[in-house]
Amino acid sequence: MGEIATSERQITLYYSSKSIRAKKTLAYAKAEGLPILEIDILKVPLTGTQIAELADRLQIEVEELVNQDHPSYTSHFEHHDFSADDWIKMIRHNPEIMKQPIALRGDITILVNTPTDIIKI
Repeated sequence: MGEIATSERQITLYYSSKSIRAKKTLAYAKAEGLPILEIDILKVPLTGTQIAELADRLQIEVEELVNQDHPSYTSHFEHHDFSADDWIKMIRHNPEIMKQPIALRGDITILVNTPTDIIKI
C-alpha cells in the first residue's frame, strides 16, 4: 500500500491552481456533481514518495511526469538524462513543471488531457 489514500466514493485531483486545464477540469467535475478532493500541488508540497507513487499508478517513469515544454523547465533546466531521484527533486522544488491534473479514484489513476476526461474515472 502506498502513501496516497484513495476512495471509490470520491476523486482525488492533483492539480496546479495556475493551470487553465485544471481549472476547467474542476469546474466540469463540480458541474457534474462529482465528489472531488482537491490537492493544489503549488500549495501542498508532494513528497518524493507521492511523486513516485503517482508515476507508478500512471504506469510511467517519473521523468514522464515532467512537462519539459513548461516555461519554468525550459528556463531553468536543459534536457538531460537524470535519475528518478533527480526528477523527483526537480518536481518537489518546481511543482509547476509536473504534468497535471492527475485524477485518482480507487485503483484508477489518469492524467487528465481534456476536462471531460474526469468522467472516465
